[in-house]
Amino acid sequence: MRMMGKGSIAIVPSAREKIRNRDVVFPFRQDSDFQYLTGFGEPDAVAVLVPGRKPADYILFCRDRDPARETWDGYRAGPEGAVRDYGAADAFPISDLDEILPGLIESCDRVYYTMGVDAGFDRRMTGWLNELRAKGRAGGRTPEEFVALEHLLHDLRLFKSQREIGMMKRAAKISVEAHRRAMHRARPGVYEYEVEGEMLSHFRGNGTREAYGSIVGSGANSCVLHYVQNDRRMEDGDLLLIDAGCEYECYASDITRTFPVNGRFTTEQRAIYDIVLAAQKAAIEKCRPGQRFNAPHEETVKVITRGLAKLGILKGSPPAKLIRNGTYKKFYMHRAGHWLGLDVHDVGDYKVAGQWRELEPGMALTVEPGIYIPPGTRGVAKKWWGIGVRIEDDVLVTRKGPEVLTRALIKDPDDIEAWMQKAA
Repeated sequence: MRMMGKGSIAIVPSAREKIRNRDVVFPFRQDSDFQYLTGFGEPDAVAVLVPGRKPADYILFCRDRDPARETWDGYRAGPEGAVRDYGAADAFPISDLDEILPGLIESCDRVYYTMGVDAGFDRRMTGWLNELRAKGRAGGRTPEEFVALEHLLHDLRLFKSQREIGMMKRAAKISVEAHRRAMHRARPGVYEYEVEGEMLSHFRGNGTREAYGSIVGSGANSCVLHYVQNDRRMEDGDLLLIDAGCEYECYASDITRTFPVNGRFTTEQRAIYDIVLAAQKAAIEKCRPGQRFNAPHEETVKVITRGLAKLGILKGSPPAKLIRNGTYKKFYMHRAGHWLGLDVHDVGDYKVAGQWRELEPGMALTVEPGIYIPPGTRGVAKKWWGIGVRIEDDVLVTRKGPEVLTRALIKDPDDIEAWMQKAA
C-alpha cells in the first residue's frame, strides 16, 4: 500500500473452484498473489486495498457462514473470521461485492488490477467501470489510471522474507525425504508409478501436496523433459530421472535426481552424469549477489559443451564455436533454472531494461542442468542412446553466497551407488 500511494485501490480476487468432471471439483489451490497478500485459503473471495482509507484500508469479501453448506464442504471463516483470524480491517459477504466495490473504486484516481487472469472477474470489473463512467457523464467521478498490480506485487514476491524462507525449507526437507524413499523403492521390475506413489504418500503424510505433476521417467523416458505418464516397468540397466517436489503452505520445492535402478551406473551413464554434476556445481557457485541471473546458465553451457566435446558426442568445432552456434542445444535444450517460491516457476522479471537481472539476497531459484540423448539420435554412438540426466537443487541467494536448501539429498554418484546398495 505504501508503493501504491493514496488515491489508489488494488483489487485481488481469489482462485475459483474448477470443475473436474460433472459435479466433482479439482482439489482447491489458492491463487498465489491472493495467498501472498492474505493467507486466506477459501475460494470466492476478493481482497481490496485502499491506502489511507478510514476506517478500513484492507477489506476482505468472502463467503458468509452457512451451516448447511459447511456440513457438506467444511468450515468457512465468514466475515467475522476474516477480521479475527486473517487480519482484515473490515470484511463483508461476497454477495455484497456489487453493491460496495463500485463505491470504493469511485473514490480513487488509480486502480491496480491485473486483467487477463480471470475472464469472469474481468467482465465484472468492466461492468463496474462502465457503471461509473455512466455516472461520470452525470457529474460523478471515475478513476483516471489503470495499472497491472503484478508490476508491484511480483517484485515483492521475488524477495523472500525469513518466514517465507522457513516455509520453503520445510517443503525442501519433506521433498528430500520423499526422494530418499523413492531411491529405496526403485528396482528393476518396479513400475514408475509405484515410485511416484511412494513420494506422494510421503508428501500427504507430512501435510503437503505435490507442487507440480511428478516426473518419474526411466530408460528412454528420462529424455522426455515433461514426461508425466509414469507407467513404464523399469528394467535392469535403466537410469531413473525423478523431478518432484511438494509445496508447504503453497511454497514450493523443486528437486531432480537421476540414478541407476540397479544401483550401478554404467561407464557411459557415469560419464554423462559427471558432466551434469560438474555443470550444476559450477552454476551454484554463480548464485551470488551481483551476478546476473543468466550467469549460472552460461556456466552450465560451458561445462556441458566441453564435456560432450571431450566424449566425442559434440563434433566438428572447438567448444567456443559450438556454444556460439548453439549446437549444444540438441542435448541441452532448456535453461539452467527459474525463480522459485509460491509458484514452482515463480513470478519476477528475469530482465530489467533489457539486461539480465542482478541476483540479490532473498531471491530463490533452481539450478537444473541436464543432458538428454534419446534413442535413435543421429550422429551419436548407440552406447549413449537413452541416457537422460538432470540434477536440480533449490538455491537461496544470501549475502554470504548460495545456500542450497536441498543439500541434504545426495547427488555424488559414489554416494548414490552406496545408498542404493545399502537399500537393496
